[in-house]
Amino acid sequence: MPAFPHWLHLLAIVSLTVAVASAAVIALDEVRRPQKMGVMYAVWSLTALFGSVLWLAAYYQWGRGPADGDFDRLPEQPFAAIVLKGASHCGAGCTLGDIVVEWTAFAFPAIAVWFGYGSLFAEKTFAIWIPDFLLAFLIGIVFQYFAIKPMRDLSVGQGIYQAAKADIASISAWQVGMYGMMAVIQFLLFRPLFGGFAAVNTPEFWFAMQIAMIAGFCTSFPVNWLLIRAGVKEKM
Repeated sequence: MPAFPHWLHLLAIVSLTVAVASAAVIALDEVRRPQKMGVMYAVWSLTALFGSVLWLAAYYQWGRGPADGDFDRLPEQPFAAIVLKGASHCGAGCTLGDIVVEWTAFAFPAIAVWFGYGSLFAEKTFAIWIPDFLLAFLIGIVFQYFAIKPMRDLSVGQGIYQAAKADIASISAWQVGMYGMMAVIQFLLFRPLFGGFAAVNTPEFWFAMQIAMIAGFCTSFPVNWLLIRAGVKEKM
């Protein structure tokens, strides 16, 4: 087991606690200030789990519904804020997918074997990244479907196709940044400095995941910028 210093353990706990509190504040506020798109109720809270107070501030600045419910009276938002919401929409799927897969694989270790651990990969981490990506992509398509279909008045089949088209590049870009940063933290920092990887059932793992998700947002942001400019993704 890695020997994490006490300060890192406390920092991880504090960071996770603040993030969960930020997500809770958003969820409670959304009860009073409804979202225009139903899917955004989940998006803002899920992204706050990694973005913490930064995404809480973004929610109050650009994501909060109007008190009177009249969305048509809202001023036009900066394009960068629109892209932030588009990237967050994709990041919410990645966040939920990673939480589900990581804990499921922790509870049922055979899942890693099914995806190549011990045969294709010497490291369990690489095997788990496969279902991580698959579930994140599936959830991302579902989230995107409920954004695109009503806005474009599409059929079910057209909605699924357009959702997949909009999210394949965005989620792939997010996962590249997230996996890359997670690899840096686990392989280049935790293992050489503290003697091993952070396990899923430790605060250090999820603190690292918060940082990795921010990296995923950074790699996904320019891709979302281009997709929204091209009309492939809808403005949120």
